[in-house]
Amino acid sequence: YYRDAAAVAKRALALKPEDANFHFLAIKACQDAQDAEGPALAARAVEKFPASARANFEHAWFLQRAGKSAESVVYLKKAMAADPAYEEPFYFYGGILLDEGRLEEALEPLRTAVKNRPDYTGASVALGRALMESNRTEEAIRVLEQAARIAPKHPQPPLMLSRLWFRAGDPEKARQAKELSLRLRRENSA
Repeated sequence: YYRDAAAVAKRALALKPEDANFHFLAIKACQDAQDAEGPALAARAVEKFPASARANFEHAWFLQRAGKSAESVVYLKKAMAADPAYEEPFYFYGGILLDEGRLEEALEPLRTAVKNRPDYTGASVALGRALMESNRTEEAIRVLEQAARIAPKHPQPPLMLSRLWFRAGDPEKARQAKELSLRLRRENSA
């Protein structure tokens, strides 16, 4: 029903074009439906609400998905400045830096994303990966163990922990974590 939701959200936006929340509803619905109008809606929202962290983030999201990371970073930085408590821009910015191999630079925004929202498993996994790739094994293990405690049904933290424990020379812990991750993946296929 994602396409239906996007169509309804776009009609609602047409009725209330001055309300930022209707823009965000339509943008999110378009993201879920993979509706081609999403990027244009996000660009219009950031033009209409340039000081909005959410508008800047949503526009950045589409730019990043279109392979325009450098352009995306401009809007992510605006979003981070507009709302330092909003975890998504920090996570996405850290993820871009991580993908570019800029590990040290990725740590601060990823730490901020996790600090702003401790239950954000994706951000914790990205932070764990950045720490792991920076050879900060003990710190990576702490971050991922915390993520596993907060989200015990999520398969990613145990999978990353498996790799870390293998690197740390504990093949038994690595095997147990890998088996847990596989079981969780089967049980929680979504």
